[in-house]
Amino acid sequence: MVYLDYAATMPLLPEVREAMHKAEGEFLANASALHTPGHLAMNEVEKVRALMAEIIGAKPEEIIFTSGSSESNNTVIRTFEGCEIETSDLEHHSVLETARMYRSESGRSEGRPKLYSYMLANNETGEILKLPAKGEGEYLHSDLTQVLGKMPINVDELGLDYATFSAHKIGGPVGVGALYVREGVPFKPLIVGGRQEKGRRGGTYNVVGIVGFGAALKKLKSCNTPVSYATLVSKLRNLLAQRILAEVPGSSLNTDIGEGKSLPNILNVSFRAAEGESIQLYLDAEGIVVSTGSACAAGDIKPSHVLMAKTGDAEVAHSSIRFSFGLENTEADVDRAMEVLPKIIDKLQKISTIA
Repeated sequence: MVYLDYAATMPLLPEVREAMHKAEGEFLANASALHTPGHLAMNEVEKVRALMAEIIGAKPEEIIFTSGSSESNNTVIRTFEGCEIETSDLEHHSVLETARMYRSESGRSEGRPKLYSYMLANNETGEILKLPAKGEGEYLHSDLTQVLGKMPINVDELGLDYATFSAHKIGGPVGVGALYVREGVPFKPLIVGGRQEKGRRGGTYNVVGIVGFGAALKKLKSCNTPVSYATLVSKLRNLLAQRILAEVPGSSLNTDIGEGKSLPNILNVSFRAAEGESIQLYLDAEGIVVSTGSACAAGDIKPSHVLMAKTGDAEVAHSSIRFSFGLENTEADVDRAMEVLPKIIDKLQKISTIA
């Protein structure tokens, strides 16, 4: 199998699997318990909290563990229920749909704060975006799910009040995430009913999952720095882009692969007169795993809202494929993809009803 869907989820790292198996045997107690096994479990949670804070330039007490980015996004946006909430059209559905539900329809009310929620890099195209400036009584949230490990992050330099992360995008387990909340900013818990996370997120700690997240963060910090990651992965991404443009008629890039324009691992491509889901299924039959966009939108027959916002062209949006790379990929993976992709596109274009 050639796996080119790292933006959807990164396969579990061996170091993470080993750390989680060890934690299953050693940290058996509820981390909120007052006995020694509970303290030992909480110590592991706090180690990961400190590491996460160090990597993004935050204080440990500003990190809250969640079940993932969707929960984190929901938590921030629902904090501003009834306020003005501004987002871009390129955001993940967990931002767009939540903002639509909880924003004030009449705009900003006097004396009420405003939230900006803008991702730093898009999950479908990899485009690096500009964050808005905030004024008095305004707060800035960014979904950094795709950014962690791909670009250096410093929440102070970015001017962020809130930031969202997910473990499985860096080789950690699914079902664990983190939310950065700057000290002193508005906050309302999404999940209540317990005093965990200093009353900011109720529920028993997922100690094994958090330990796995920590192992992924350690790997990121020690071996997989954003700079080395970008150098190695962008080489493969750019090679695939160049070969597609040269070898596949009717292809066009939706990702700007110029230096500093996009994340190094994502390549979004449209193929004229070839439907994206058909391309994905044909590639899957050949053992090549890709995506048509955000995995959270899989099964939605509507065109990508990201590409519609960028191009306004439904044909481009319907004919797009997202390739995304990790450090485990090689040039042989690119060769294998290009061995079958031109034939698949040619076949689909010949049976297409689009001129």
